[in-house]
Amino acid sequence: MKTISIANQKGGCGKTTTAINLASSLGFMGKKTLLIDLDPQAHATLGLNINDSYSLYNVISKLTPHKLKIKEIIKSVSKNFDIVPSNVLLGTLEQELTDEIGRELKLVEILVEVKGEYDYILIDCPPSLGFLTVNALRASDQVMIPVETSRFSMQGVDHLTDIINLIRDRLNHPVQERILITMFDSRLRHSFAMFSKMKEKFGKLLYDTIVHINVKLKESAVMGEAVLKYDKYCRGSKDYLSLAREILLLDRLPSLGVVSETTLKTAEGTDQTYKPSQRMQDLVVKKTSEFVGSAAFSLKAPQAALVYVTGSFNDWSLDEKCRMSNKDGLWTLRLPLAAGVYKYQFIVDGKWQEDPENKNTERNSFGDINSLIEVKG
Repeated sequence: MKTISIANQKGGCGKTTTAINLASSLGFMGKKTLLIDLDPQAHATLGLNINDSYSLYNVISKLTPHKLKIKEIIKSVSKNFDIVPSNVLLGTLEQELTDEIGRELKLVEILVEVKGEYDYILIDCPPSLGFLTVNALRASDQVMIPVETSRFSMQGVDHLTDIINLIRDRLNHPVQERILITMFDSRLRHSFAMFSKMKEKFGKLLYDTIVHINVKLKESAVMGEAVLKYDKYCRGSKDYLSLAREILLLDRLPSLGVVSETTLKTAEGTDQTYKPSQRMQDLVVKKTSEFVGSAAFSLKAPQAALVYVTGSFNDWSLDEKCRMSNKDGLWTLRLPLAAGVYKYQFIVDGKWQEDPENKNTERNSFGDINSLIEVKG
């Protein structure tokens, strides 16, 4: 079971939208997922049309007349997707538990009851850095920080990072942090300028997936549904499915043996960091290249400002390595790929399209067209 908190003290950054639709996407992919609405505003609960007078308040509080266990308040949203609802009473817990020892471990103690029943637990945190958020971070393996492309969101990341470091130091609980860019408007140059600044500042902390502005995300919330149920063919659905795929892939990497540096125990019992020698790295590259071919992509788009190619070879992510080069309106890119057949599309100024020069295509589950390319080693 992996627990991920979704947190940012700045409101309006797509935090609850991400919590709902990532949980829905993980469930769609067959992963048993529990969403915990830890925000007293209860936006995730309302956004899924869940009507219940009980919440975690009835599980944690000692003053409530209706004391319950967490399993008694879990509601089913769809196949593989459950939710623990919220209400305004959650906001009173901080005052009630002010003097209680170990109050930052309340959520940890509660989640023991459902340990092993879910593949993923997502926690939608309140837009503050108080008692509830600290409980969520203490119970989590990872924190996902949604940020829009603005300066204020970047400052919010810094404040949350301070709390994460405090928890790491004082509670002896390391939490891995990752940053998700949301509400990205590919029509604005400002968005790309801020994206470049975020890449420069946060580097590898950024997810490859970017969630774009999509009106269907707002419409689905009004209808009380996850966007995947409301319109599975829209851009919002694609983005959150891509994010779910990326999370599953990142969680699989250690089991696949993808390691750059390893901490080993020496005979004396001390830690020693092992890094492959340059000779070993060169040998791996040489041997690997014997089994890898390449694919050349090209697109005529003289009016375009920015073009990417994406596909099954990079899990449909907006990867900077797949940014194409422009010369006189002809966008080109050559990628090293292992032998096999790949699906791909171009992203032209934020709009997805198939390759107009490639007759090898197939219709995908979203109702549009993927182009196909075969790479021979």
